[in-house]
Amino acid sequence: MNSKSAFTWEKAKQVAEQIVFNNLEEHLKDIETDVLRGSWEGLTYEKMAEQYHLSVNYLRGDVGPHLWRKLSEALGEEVTKSNFKGALERGGERQQPPHIDSNVKQPKSSLAELTFPDGSVPLGSPFYVKRDALESVCYETVVKPASLIRIKAPKLMGKTSLLTRILAYAESQNCQTVYLDLSSVERAILTNLDKFVLWLCLMVGRKLKLENRLKDYWDAEILGSNYNCTVYFEEYLLPQIDCPLVLGLDEVDRIFPYNQVIEDFFGMLRSWHEKGKISEQWKKLRLVMAHSTEVYIPLDMNQSPFNAGLPVALLEFDHKQVTDLAHLHGLNWNDTQVNELMNIVGGHPYLLRLAMYEVYTTKTTLKQLLQDASTEAGIYSNHLRWYLEMLHSEETQGLKEALKKVVTSLEPVELDSMQIYKLHSLGLVHQQDNQVMPRCNLYREYFRRVL
Repeated sequence: MNSKSAFTWEKAKQVAEQIVFNNLEEHLKDIETDVLRGSWEGLTYEKMAEQYHLSVNYLRGDVGPHLWRKLSEALGEEVTKSNFKGALERGGERQQPPHIDSNVKQPKSSLAELTFPDGSVPLGSPFYVKRDALESVCYETVVKPASLIRIKAPKLMGKTSLLTRILAYAESQNCQTVYLDLSSVERAILTNLDKFVLWLCLMVGRKLKLENRLKDYWDAEILGSNYNCTVYFEEYLLPQIDCPLVLGLDEVDRIFPYNQVIEDFFGMLRSWHEKGKISEQWKKLRLVMAHSTEVYIPLDMNQSPFNAGLPVALLEFDHKQVTDLAHLHGLNWNDTQVNELMNIVGGHPYLLRLAMYEVYTTKTTLKQLLQDASTEAGIYSNHLRWYLEMLHSEETQGLKEALKKVVTSLEPVELDSMQIYKLHSLGLVHQQDNQVMPRCNLYREYFRRVL
């Protein structure tokens, strides 16, 4: 980079995301990216709070400091709101250019399109792998009146990538779409039904560029939160648009631990779906939800959205899909090499993409990568360490011993239903009826050593 002008926002964002993931095995949250963008544009926290409809104290006292600490640790120097541009530019300059050896060939797409696998695959990316007819079924469903699609898969399996494509298709069919990522919502909002449904109404209205008229429709003294929220959609939001509305809710399992919210909120979503069968107004609303696993709090079968609509389970990639993905990365791999990688990481989309990215862009050979895969020197060390820290947290009490039992057994292991639920949700195990086994040999080897 020879000039400051060459360092654009898009380049800064790419450097920040890649360096944070390389060093911390973390993804920048949506709100952190928003704060980074706002800071890039010279906005104060007050202006950002107004623009993003969040409290200034939350941005200044929580999101901002956490973001700058994260970048400081990843870049190895103190990073603040005032100096982050220079720090990111220096970080980008320190990144090594890709090394191309005999293991790789020129990919079908330009190297500029080969971005670090740090989350969902962007729309239009050549590295998105279609899952047979799954996308077509989702596209056919989302344009139907009052449709409901439920995308279920453990973390890092491609839920968001599919969700964004469903929304993009709906837009191409003259629908309005709203995408909401619940992982970025403050806990204080998620744990309070009144605040949460107010947030939902406000965000949908904002995304639709409609005036906030909550005061005109909300009667908190007499009516309940669900009723007020339903009225706001039925009498204001939906009538204001002259086309179908597709509401995409990502990471909905973020709500699952909060008993005081989950039953009422999901009961409301199910009622909206049922209203669409008889009401012309509600036929305009289509719901697409993405979650890691089924809700573990029993819900009335007639009030749960998790036993209605189209269920979509994302499976691991098969041999052909992995081979195609390798070719997209410019890798001259034969069946033997594909099998060697799949023997360690299975068909896990993220683990596969990370390996292929590393082989293409560095001097690492597949043989060396696999040899080091489950060690602290391997490319998966941060990913594995994140899981290890998670297993030691209070939220996952008892899971460490349960997983130890799984990885030290050569046969599938029977656990209690809650342990199976949580380990599967984290993406650490495959489930076979009431028994589980490690999701892949990478997890078996690593956790057998460290637990």
